[in-house]
Amino acid sequence: MRRPLVAGNWKMNGSREAIDLLLDGLSGISTTAEVAVFPPYVYLPQVVSTLCGSGIDVGAQNVSEYQAGAFTGEVAADMLLDIGCRYVLVGHSERRSLFGEKDRQVAEKFVASQRSGLIPVLCVGETLEQRASGKTLAVIAAQLDAVLERAGLESVCNGVIAYEPVWAIGTGKTATAEQAQEIHREIRQQLGEPGMKTRILYGGSVKAANAAELFAQQDVDGALIGGASLDSGEFREICKKACVAN
Repeated sequence: MRRPLVAGNWKMNGSREAIDLLLDGLSGISTTAEVAVFPPYVYLPQVVSTLCGSGIDVGAQNVSEYQAGAFTGEVAADMLLDIGCRYVLVGHSERRSLFGEKDRQVAEKFVASQRSGLIPVLCVGETLEQRASGKTLAVIAAQLDAVLERAGLESVCNGVIAYEPVWAIGTGKTATAEQAQEIHREIRQQLGEPGMKTRILYGGSVKAANAAELFAQQDVDGALIGGASLDSGEFREICKKACVAN
């Protein structure tokens, strides 16, 4: 059985006060799913300290592919592990589209994260233009292949994969449960038998209203939540539905 994972990506939002309120709203959350939150870098120590012993894990939104050195503004995987992170996002669509991260760089970040003991959450997905031109599966396969070639099948399967239909992020649109299941199944088939243990999350405007239907799909093992993770009540409801569905 793959334990569901509900991950909240707070993106570039928050303040010390706002985060204290948000974390207070998550206190005592009841679910058999695994829960993790991904705050901005500067608030990681605050969140790690507050959540210590709560059962909620903490992850970072990005990581450098380098271990140390003259890389001003970058943060190494060892540093994230040192302050208490368990997870890290790699290859998020916003990193790819806004900051020009290519498949090869994403693969290096994946390897660096695992080498340090972090669990990478590898994000893959297609744009609206790519979906409209029938390139969805080819795009996702190429994104996965880049990491498979660098890290190896077993390492990839020991991480987490998040399918993000880029056209559904922050737009209010979402793939239907059947569309999500189709892509998740294709990803798992690309990984083969070792991929049966790999958690594949769906990330694209997930809310309490559509979470149960998504989580009921055979190959959907949780979700990467964006905007809804900033609302503690909404996020709690999503976590409960992951528990019920699995």
